[in-house]
Amino acid sequence: MPLRNVVLTEPQEELLDSLVKSGRYQDASEVLGEGLRLVERREAEDADKLQALQAAARAGVSALDRGEFKDFDTVENLENYLNGLSDEIVASAANSHSDA
Repeated sequence: MPLRNVVLTEPQEELLDSLVKSGRYQDASEVLGEGLRLVERREAEDADKLQALQAAARAGVSALDRGEFKDFDTVENLENYLNGLSDEIVASAANSHSDA
């Protein structure tokens, strides 16, 4: 296994030491390994979110290209429309949970 030198701030070193002293981890390598696993998981989640946002943007642009959109005269009308959609989604979710 390759050896790495890591520079830690004082608070990071104190946290690392306290985690090892707590018995949760056997040594600093375990703590750092866990940290890297968490970073890896977050990176994967961020990549998934980015893909979902890109797909949603493509779907939205396609809908606009097809003329599938609504115009709103005021912010209040837009808010009312979005609140109505939200109410429908909540009601639908509540109904699907009660059917289960």
